[in-house]
Amino acid sequence: MKKLLTLTLLMCAGILYAQETENMEPEMNSDSSNFKRWAIDLGAGVHKPTRPFASSAFTNTPDLFQVDLGVRYMFTRSFGIGLEFGYNDIQSDEDSPIEFETKYYRTTLEGIVNLGNFVNLDAATSNFGIIGHGGMGIGFLPANDDFNPDGGTDLQLNFQVGITPQLRLADNVALFGDLTVIGTVRNDYGWDGLPLPNATRGFEGLLVNASVGISFYLGNGNAPADFAKDPLEAKVDEVAEAMDQMAREYADDDKDGVPNYIDRDNTTESGVRVDNKGRAIDLNKNGIPDDMESALDSRYASQSDVQTAIDGANASNGNLIKQLINEGYVNVYFRFNSTKPTTYSLGAVNTIMQYMNDNPSATATLTGYADEIGSPEYNKDLSERRAKMVHDVLVAAGIDASRLSYNGDGEDASVDKNSSDARQLVRRVTFRVN
Repeated sequence: MKKLLTLTLLMCAGILYAQETENMEPEMNSDSSNFKRWAIDLGAGVHKPTRPFASSAFTNTPDLFQVDLGVRYMFTRSFGIGLEFGYNDIQSDEDSPIEFETKYYRTTLEGIVNLGNFVNLDAATSNFGIIGHGGMGIGFLPANDDFNPDGGTDLQLNFQVGITPQLRLADNVALFGDLTVIGTVRNDYGWDGLPLPNATRGFEGLLVNASVGISFYLGNGNAPADFAKDPLEAKVDEVAEAMDQMAREYADDDKDGVPNYIDRDNTTESGVRVDNKGRAIDLNKNGIPDDMESALDSRYASQSDVQTAIDGANASNGNLIKQLINEGYVNVYFRFNSTKPTTYSLGAVNTIMQYMNDNPSATATLTGYADEIGSPEYNKDLSERRAKMVHDVLVAAGIDASRLSYNGDGEDASVDKNSSDARQLVRRVTFRVN
């Protein structure tokens, strides 16, 4: 009993010292992290005593029942100390030649090792863990009163080692399974409670316990020590996430010099001047970026030119309008990777609508095109969707769908692929009227 008292006092002193060290000088612990250091483990299950027996008696395999209560303190995520109290009710099998029931009590001081940290289990999951434990203590095995009228208690040393898989159920609770092997020294009685005829002072006893139970975690911290993430790894993850966020915010998809997080128009053409919000500069508010107007005017007729031709055609030759349309002077243009017509293309749509209304027997074929950026398959689909968009606008404007047909011709490779201004000119829908 004095040995047990001394062992318990040493355990308490160690725990108090650890708590004081944590409170007063946390910076001394290089593996310190914001985790819960205390745990209470409560388990129950079966056991199998294998030796020694003073008689020919034996128990079930396995035998009910045993319980254990443990208190743990983790100095770091990987190492700690624990104090366990256990009770085994060892009963004879119904076929045993001798009937007995023996009570075995023990207390053990153990070292705790978080095995999951050594196999990087915390990097794969935050809900599973593996604890290893081992240590020594004192056991008490009362004599069997049926065979020992004078009574007595066998005081033994016990050494034990075990492994404990864990499943985290909540922030402060985990389910565990445990397998522990206990060896005893200085046995005077067998597990049947009878004096051993040839008692030795070596490792005479062997007992195996299997338990399931619940762990409760106490203390301040974000997570239990058994499941806490490596502080360095957590910091690396935090920095990586911050860098990813910064990369996303400061990316410039349309290469206009304005990062995405403040860019109001992330589809402007490269080389077109923009304001501080990433919007193309359009001082005359006609829907065409100022830097693109000269390129458009040099190749295609402006809206005013088309209107002049229409007015002249109405006065002299109605076929001129048809000629302008079929020779490509009337087109609908689109932004990069878009099926929405640009604002300045609405005049072309209006021209086609007016022509179709003025010529009720006329039919029109709409052909869509895309630039060479992207795969040919994607651009083929994009060009057809552009033609379908203009088709739908004309139908919505009152043109009978039976008078319209549309198709997509995919990429227009007639311009310099590396020129953003030139690519703007081929992202279009053209018309053929009959």
